[in-house]
Amino acid sequence: MSSIARPITLADVAVPRSSAVSDVILVVLASLATALAAQVEIRLPWTPVPISGQSFAVLLSGLVLGSRRAFLAQLLYLSYGAAGLPVFSGGAAGLIKFMGPTGGYLIAFPFAALLTGFLAERGWDRKPLTMFAAMLLGSTVIFAIGLAQLSRFVPAEGLLAAGLLPFIPGDLIKSALAAGVFPLVWRLANPTGRAK
Repeated sequence: MSSIARPITLADVAVPRSSAVSDVILVVLASLATALAAQVEIRLPWTPVPISGQSFAVLLSGLVLGSRRAFLAQLLYLSYGAAGLPVFSGGAAGLIKFMGPTGGYLIAFPFAALLTGFLAERGWDRKPLTMFAAMLLGSTVIFAIGLAQLSRFVPAEGLLAAGLLPFIPGDLIKSALAAGVFPLVWRLANPTGRAK
């Protein structure tokens, strides 16, 4: 007799008896981790889009928490900034950020977290190759929505140089790092290799 196992993530392993309270705590912690990661930034002179730790935190929130909690965590993070708290890259804040050149990247965060969480719930974070792919797919969501808005501020011929190309090496490195770490953590968390 077969049964369909409930998809789990690393957060479910760490907190096996989750409740509404533990879910709220995880969501808040992930939103704060994204805010903290956003303060790590490198400004490039030819683009309004900074290199920051934000997107890495966004994607990891999905992989660790799963789709629903990660989506909520990123919405909460965006609400901090919308309310005026200095949580965006470089301590920026305010609703105006959503309408500016980097607004599309911000708007993409909940959807990128949702996608990586969805993939993690289906075991993509348990093998290096699929983990690498999950990270890149999440980044694709961020770049697609981000570039769509950035195109309103940057001429078409400079769009990729301003909003995509400088970020590819870092994304590949972060994806490779996560692809090496997450499957190892799963092996340590589930040494018997039994059903997830």
